[in-house]
Amino acid sequence: MLLGLAQVQRSRRWGVLALTSLLAVTAVTSAAEARRRHQRTEYNPPYASIVVDANSGKVMEAVNADSPRYPASLTKIMTLYLLFERLEAGKIKLSTEMPMSAHAAAQAPSKLGVKPGQSIDVATAIRAIVTKSANDVAVCVAEAIAGDEITFAKQMTAKARALGMKHTNYHNASGLPDEHQITTARDQAILGRAIQDRFPKFYHYFSTRTFAYHGKEMRNHNHLLGRVDGVDGIKTGYIHESGFNIVTSVHRGSRHIVAVVFGGRSASARDARVKSLIANNINVAANKRTASPVVEGWMTALARAEIPTPPAKPPIEPVKPVIEQKVASAPPPLPPVAPPVPGSTDPIRPIPVKTIMVQPGIMRTASLTPLPSASRKLRPTPATTNPANITTIATVKSEPPPPAKSASAPTIRIASAGASVPAPAAAQELAAKPRGDWMIQVGAFDVEKDAKMRLTIAQDKAKAQLSAANPFTEPVAKGDKTLYRARFAGLEKSQAERACMHLKRSEIPCMLLKN
Repeated sequence: MLLGLAQVQRSRRWGVLALTSLLAVTAVTSAAEARRRHQRTEYNPPYASIVVDANSGKVMEAVNADSPRYPASLTKIMTLYLLFERLEAGKIKLSTEMPMSAHAAAQAPSKLGVKPGQSIDVATAIRAIVTKSANDVAVCVAEAIAGDEITFAKQMTAKARALGMKHTNYHNASGLPDEHQITTARDQAILGRAIQDRFPKFYHYFSTRTFAYHGKEMRNHNHLLGRVDGVDGIKTGYIHESGFNIVTSVHRGSRHIVAVVFGGRSASARDARVKSLIANNINVAANKRTASPVVEGWMTALARAEIPTPPAKPPIEPVKPVIEQKVASAPPPLPPVAPPVPGSTDPIRPIPVKTIMVQPGIMRTASLTPLPSASRKLRPTPATTNPANITTIATVKSEPPPPAKSASAPTIRIASAGASVPAPAAAQELAAKPRGDWMIQVGAFDVEKDAKMRLTIAQDKAKAQLSAANPFTEPVAKGDKTLYRARFAGLEKSQAERACMHLKRSEIPCMLLKN
C-alpha cells in the first residue's frame, strides 16, 4: 500500500515537471515568433523602381528613380560587363584559369567556396556569379582583370560614367555593404540595357537557371526565370540596407522592356512588384526598335550640353548714307558640296555660303522688289535692320548659277539708300528656293565620331522636321580640349522649334540658334 502511494506521488511530480517544461518551451517559442513577426512588420527598406521601353528608350513608369540606393549584388552586372569586354577583345578566353587569392576566398557568403591557391576558369566564374551570386568569385574576377579590387572598382565607376550612369559609384566588385557604393534605379536600367546592346554574344548567361559545381547544383536567385513569360534575366541582389533588388529584362514578341525594383521587404514581395510592373507596361510598349544602342558616350550630351554665348554686337557709328553703290563683279561661284551620307566616316562640314557686300552706311533694307527676268521672278523677303552696317544681298548654297537668258540682269533696289545693284543669278536661285537662317544644336562631344552619331540619330528621330536641314559638326576650343558641336542649319524658325520639340520628346537635347 505504501509502495503504491509513493509511486503515485512520483508520477505526479514528473507530470508537473513535464507540464512546466512544456509551458516554458511554448512561451519561448511564442516570444521568438512574435519577435520575428515584429521584425518583418518593421522592416521597410527605401523603395525605388523604373520601367524603360528598350525599343523606344522612353521611361514608362518611375518612382524615386534618381534617389540613391545601395546596389547590393546588382554590382555584379558591372563586374560581368568588364569581364565580357575583355572576352570580346580577346584578352582572355572562357577557358582562362583565374587564381583565387586569400582576400577573394575570405569574402562573406554567398560564395562558391574556392580555396586560396586554387583556380577557376572564366566560363565557370560567369555562371557562379549569375546564379550563386558568388562574392568570392566576383573578387577573383576583379583581381584577374585589374590586379586588385580597389583598382577594379575605379574602372567600374569610370565605365558607369561613360555609359551615362551619373549617380553610381563602385567601391567593390561584389556588392557587399559599403556606404560609398551607391546607385539609382535609372542608372541600373541604363546598365541593364547597355549590357544587352553591347554584348549580345554573352548576355545569354543571365538566363542560366541552374549551375552545377563539384557535383552540387545551385539554382538562380532570379525566381522569375521560367515563371514569367519573356523574362530572360538579369540579376537580383540583397543587403539589409537596400532590401531585395532586381533588374529584369523581358522580351515578349517584338516588345522589350527593362524593369528595376529596389527595396523589396522580401524576395517574394519584390517579385510580386516587378510582375505587376511587367503586366502594366509590356502590352503598351513599342513593337519596333527606334532607340539607338546604349553604348559608351550615348548620353554625354546630357552631361556636357553647353550654351554658346552670343557674340557682342559692334557699336554703330553714324556715317553718311550712300546714295548709289554698284557692285563691280560678283565673286566666283564656290564648288558644290554634297550633303553627308548618314553613317559616313567622312567629316561633316557646313555648306559654304557667299556674301556680296556694299560700303557701310546707315540704312534700312526694304523687301526685295520682285523684278522680271527671262526665267523667274525674285520673291520678296522680310525687311530687316542691319546694325553692323553690312547689307547681305544673298546667302546661297554653293551651286553654279544658271546661264543668263537676257542681256540685262534684274536689279535689287535698296529703298532707303536709293541704291540699284545688279542681282546675280545666285540671288535669283535663293529667291526661288529660300533657306531659313536658324539652326539647332543637338549636343557637344569630345569625339567627332560621337557628334556624327548624334546627327544620324537626330535625323532618324525627326525625319519630317529635318529632311531639308544641313547637318554638320563644328569644332570649338574649350580650355585645353576641343568639343565637337552637332548642328543642323538651314531651318526656318518654326521648323527649328518643331524639330527641337520633337527631339526633346525623344530625350535628345536640342537648342535653338540664329545663324
